[in-house]
Amino acid sequence: MLAVYKRELQAFFFSPIAYVFMGFFLLVTGLFFAATNVMSSQASYSTMLGNMSFLFMLLVPVLTMRLLSEERKNKTDQLLLTAPVSVTSIVLGKYFAALTVFALTLVLSFIYPLVLFAFGNPSFAEILTGYIGFFLLGASLISVGLLISSMSENQVVSAVATFGVLLVLYLGGVDILMQLINVSWISTALNWFSVYNRYESFGQGLLGVAPIIYYISFCAAFLFLTVRSIERRRWSEV
Repeated sequence: MLAVYKRELQAFFFSPIAYVFMGFFLLVTGLFFAATNVMSSQASYSTMLGNMSFLFMLLVPVLTMRLLSEERKNKTDQLLLTAPVSVTSIVLGKYFAALTVFALTLVLSFIYPLVLFAFGNPSFAEILTGYIGFFLLGASLISVGLLISSMSENQVVSAVATFGVLLVLYLGGVDILMQLINVSWISTALNWFSVYNRYESFGQGLLGVAPIIYYISFCAAFLFLTVRSIERRRWSEV
């Protein structure tokens, strides 16, 4: 797994993907920070992170679209599958590489709350829980993107499909969708399944055990599905 992780992490930084992802995220975060904190003279940083959660789903496809799709397109997936490493190790290596890029981006974005600490007295606990929740949310969305990337050899198709699925997950917790869907159990299921709804408690400064377990279980489920997707394709091509 470590070899796959290093290889994938180098691929991120030897291509424009990591820099585009990090640069756009920090740019948009800075604009939101200026609008919601600096110009309005407020110290509630978690509000800004909550607003970023919607736009973040636009960036996840950029980070995940090539993870497995590029391997299939270049036929290098056969080399990986025949290497002395398990499919699970391949999936985890690629997943943690993408997660590392995301984590580094969050670390760089911490410059914004440092500005608040320099000129105000914001709640450190609220900012910390907000970052923990946003990291878990991002980890969940990346696991979805990785699964979809394993299903197509076209990066554009993978990116569009990832955005579509993440949009459905987002709309699952929006009231307007609840009004459009008359079947109550479907609305309830979508609302419960929405990863965005679970972030609300973190945005309020609450570090609950249930949301953390949900996010970890969500990531594990989609990583398992990714492994099964690759194994099914490998045996079907034998």
